[in-house]
Amino acid sequence: MTRRINLRQIEAFKAVIEHGTVSRAAEMLNVSQPAMSKLIAHLEEDAGLRLFDRVKGRLAPTRRGMRLYEEIDRIFAGVRQVENAIDTIRRDEQGRILIGVMPALSGSFIQQATAAFLARQPGVFCSIQSRSSQWITDGLVTRKLDVGLVIAPIDNPYIVAEPMMGQPVVCILPLGHPLAAKAVIVPADLIDVPFISFDPESHTSQRVASVLKAHGVELDPAMIVNVSPTLCEFVAAGVGVSLVHPLIVGGLREKLAIRRFEPTIQLDFQLCRLRDSRNARLVDAYLDVTREAAAAISRTIIAEA
Repeated sequence: MTRRINLRQIEAFKAVIEHGTVSRAAEMLNVSQPAMSKLIAHLEEDAGLRLFDRVKGRLAPTRRGMRLYEEIDRIFAGVRQVENAIDTIRRDEQGRILIGVMPALSGSFIQQATAAFLARQPGVFCSIQSRSSQWITDGLVTRKLDVGLVIAPIDNPYIVAEPMMGQPVVCILPLGHPLAAKAVIVPADLIDVPFISFDPESHTSQRVASVLKAHGVELDPAMIVNVSPTLCEFVAAGVGVSLVHPLIVGGLREKLAIRRFEPTIQLDFQLCRLRDSRNARLVDAYLDVTREAAAAISRTIIAEA
């Protein structure tokens, strides 16, 4: 008898995509790693689709897997909107601030900034959504968000954006990779080297591709991912190398070789708000602590360079 796909399978699938590994996904859902693997296997069996490739013991989403994830993500976004509406109704008497942050900044950085904000603004309700730059931009314009942190430059008359944590990209490599013997990586070094890229339409990928092409190098990525932790995990696993903003390396610094890249490719995250914010006092306060957190992290990056 054919089983129906259940919500737990979908939650497991979504968690593996977003957290990069089965072990991390299992931890987030508070289940064992074997149970998580079984949920994924049953989903593939029940759906009749191969959703992941197995690469050196890790799961890499297939094209069909990413198509399914996009559909699931849209559904969960609708559920989150309902949850946000409920929270808004419950907290109408409280101050609140709605924040959109791209995945690369959704870990320790946003936690540090928000904790500092709440320490200064006790009783304020915070909602944090980790989404794409385009989704965050749309959320600001439609007033579903008060603050946005993105990487793609925003050209919108209703949004004020300021650069934050500008740093040149670095080359990340598996420990022990032959190129790790070099202090500086240049475009010619990447010829015929497996490369892991973000989505070709992303701002980071377009900037990198433009500079490499100007130096006569056109990459044929061995893998494309859309989540920063996943990219770093696959580099650490030896699947390839990549060029990224140093901030996204996060807690994986000990598992990667990080080298300077020349010519310099500067990337700036953008701190965004509406020109006529409905709760300007809270937005100003949140922007202040975010700038402070960004400055502290930038000093750390410079000190480690």
